[in-house]
Order: sequence, then C-alpha cells, then structure tokens
Amino acid sequence: MKKSLSLFLSLFLFSLSFAETVKLKDGTFISGSILSQTEYTINMTTSYGPVVLNQRDVEAVLPDKHRIFLKGGSQIIGVILDLDEFNMTLQTDEGVVNIDMPQIVSIEVYDYDQGNAAQKLAEENQARQAALVAAAAAAQQVTLSTATASATPVILSPTITTAAAGTTAAGAVQAQGGLTFDADIDRVFDVQKAEVVNGQVQTVKEISAAEIRAQRAAQQLSDEQAFLNSGRENVVQSTEESIAQTAEAARSGKLEEIRKAEAKRAKRPKDSASDKYFAIAIGAQANDLKLDNTGREGFAGSEPYDVGGTGVRAEAAFMWRLKSSNLWLGPALAIANIPNSSFRDMDPAIEEANNNASEKGKEIPYPEGSDLDVHTSGLAIDLLVKANYYFNPDDLFSIYLTASGGYRTLSLNYRGVIDSESVSANGFVGAAGLGVETHFDDLMLGLEVQEFFSPYSGDLKDSSSTNLVGSLKFSWKF
Repeated sequence: MKKSLSLFLSLFLFSLSFAETVKLKDGTFISGSILSQTEYTINMTTSYGPVVLNQRDVEAVLPDKHRIFLKGGSQIIGVILDLDEFNMTLQTDEGVVNIDMPQIVSIEVYDYDQGNAAQKLAEENQARQAALVAAAAAAQQVTLSTATASATPVILSPTITTAAAGTTAAGAVQAQGGLTFDADIDRVFDVQKAEVVNGQVQTVKEISAAEIRAQRAAQQLSDEQAFLNSGRENVVQSTEESIAQTAEAARSGKLEEIRKAEAKRAKRPKDSASDKYFAIAIGAQANDLKLDNTGREGFAGSEPYDVGGTGVRAEAAFMWRLKSSNLWLGPALAIANIPNSSFRDMDPAIEEANNNASEKGKEIPYPEGSDLDVHTSGLAIDLLVKANYYFNPDDLFSIYLTASGGYRTLSLNYRGVIDSESVSANGFVGAAGLGVETHFDDLMLGLEVQEFFSPYSGDLKDSSSTNLVGSLKFSWKF
C-alpha cells in the first residue's frame, strides 16, 4: 500500500512538471514551458534559455506524451488523461487505455525530437531496404532474361520473393503517413509493446485485470483483519505474489467470493458523504462509591460503606462533522443506575422503639430476624458535549478517539429502618476513550471504552473520582 501511494505521489508531482512541445513548420521540435503567447508570438523558456517564436512558423503545440515502463519489460506511449492512486488513463494512437498503478515501474517525458529522428531513420532504412530489393529484383530479371534467351529455365529465389512482398507491406505503411509515435515502441525502438485488451493493459497472460483488482480488495480485507488481530502495521506482498494468489483463487473456485467482498465494499457509503451522526450506546458503568455515615446516629467511628457497584448505562449522542474533517462534535445524554446495596442499620432509635413497646406490653416493632438493614440505590445522569475523531473512516474497521465533558448529577436513595433521605453529589465530569466501528450497510456496530473522571464531595467524598465504562454502540451517519 505504501509502495503504491509513493508511486502515485511521485507520478502526481511528475505530472505537475510537464513541459510543452512546439512543432515548427520546418519539422523542428522545441520543448520547454510556454510563459505567454499572443496572436503573433509565443514566449517560451527552454533548457537553452528564453525563446520567442513567430506564430506563423508554428505548425502545432503538441500535447504532452509520456513513455510508461511496465513490469515485464513492455512499454506504452500516450497522453495522460487521468491519474489516481489505483489507475492511470492514457490516450494512445490505438485509443484510451487503462493501466493499474501496480503494473507501472517508471515514467518519463516522451521526446518528440528523438521520436521524429527515429522515425526518419526507420523510413530511411525502409527506403534503403526497398532499393536493395529493387536492385536484386532487377539483377534477377537480367539473369532471367539471359536464361530465357539461352532457353535455360531459372527458378526465382524464395528470399527475393519474400523481400518483394515486404516492399509492398512497407509501401502500404508509408501510404498511411508513416510511423505514428506509438508505433515507435515496437517498430523503431525494438522493445516489447504492452498488450491492450478492451482498453486495459495486460502484463500477465493467465490472469485478467479484473481478477487482479478483485484479489487486491481481498488482500485489503485481510490486512485490516491482521491489524486488529495481531497489531501488525503492514502486510507487504509483491504484485507478482498477489497475482499468483489470484490465479490460485481462480483455480480453487474462491475468486467469486473475492469479487463479492469487493462488491460489498464498493456498496458501503463513503464517510465524506455524511455530515450528521446519531448513536445509541448500551453498556456497563463501574461505580466505586463510598458513603461516609459517621454523621448519622449510631454510626460514629464507622468505616465508609461501599454503596457502588456495576450498573447499566445508556447513552444517546447526536453529532455534526466539523467542516470536511474527520472530527465530529455534538451533545450527548447518558443515564446509569447505581445498583442496590445494604448494610446493618445501627440507629439507636430502633432499640428505643423496641424497649418502649416492650414496657407497654405491645408487640416489638423491630424483632430480631426482621429486615434491620439500610438499603441504597441511585441514578447518575450525565449531560455532555462529545467529540469523536476517526483515523480511517472508510475502512471496514474504523478506529476513533472519543472525549467528552459536561455535568453529572448523582442521586443516592438512603432507606433506613426508621429514617430515609436522599444523598446527592453534583459536579463536573470528563471522559476520554477509544472505539472501533464496522459497517453493516447503513448501520454501524461498534465497541467503545471510556474512562470518566468526576470528583465527589459531602457524604461521598471518599469515593473514587474515576470510573470505567464499556459500551456496545449502534450508530448511523447520514
């Protein structure tokens, strides 16, 4: 992936430095950058310095052509129409050609002057060959005439016959205007020309470009899975190995599965197409709460009681994308319960009530064996402003950082045997965490872990100021 991206960036920067080529009516080619032009002149800067050309001497301003060197040693020449990380579109003399970026080794500016000189040399060689063939044919004719005069039969040489046929073919080429620039590849420069099938360059005979792209999609899925399972940063494979794996997949019947995975990935909506986000999260919140009960009758000198526990937490968030970034921001509301807990009620009023009833001969209201415990339970409500930052929003598994801040209201119900009251603790709450989401069509399913910070005071001053929250998320971007 890094290698493809590096090649794309280098080609993109290379494309920014294209130079113009001007062909004069006398056949001269001048390459450089056109600074300005008027109805009468063209001002250019070249490797030899500034040049001013007269418009009446100019035959044409030629489009930039480039020679593309492909794996396997083949080459192709044309005008670059489009270029991205995965594909290059090239206009050649045979038509529009698509080239997969992994097939490209390097690229260079096509030298019109060199191509023109090579074309002239090829034409001269063809003319020289034609002259030699004609001379040989004339000599053969003289021999034939002599042989006829002497009544001696003569058989024509197969070599001369083949050469004569070549003359006709060469003449047909010249009648069409000579060699084109693309034809220079296989007819002048003596190199292998890339094979094009249905507008797609083929560098490997036994596998198609469509199968290569399908295998690349499957490889992308396996890379993402490897990152999540083992934490590896990269799984690097050469293009040749990838093609071999695709061929093996085709032979084993798994290629259709690869194509389906690629099609499913293509259907997944792009993150950049959304600017609103709604999420519902359900999870568990750990509450480490300690109740200082020393201010109540009968509890002087007692240790703080554990009145916390792990409760169920539900959160709803609605966020907006900030401009075109991967940062989302918006309000959130969360509610978490504080589960039931209990401890022995040591209020002296209980014993006093039993003594008064016994003295009066009445039934004791709080006998041994009855429920003489204090029971607590509660609720925590968070009003938050939440932010998510996504590192790879368009991948199958999208990882993000989350942070929030706001106000927490905690209410603890204290239900004693005789007296009951409410213990409250309100104040600032902040959180930070990490999450991961995966796509199921328009629905995203994810996991989120956050650490909350909220200091407590009053009867809950001995409680831990941090608590951990883990949630299962269902979210939509629209």
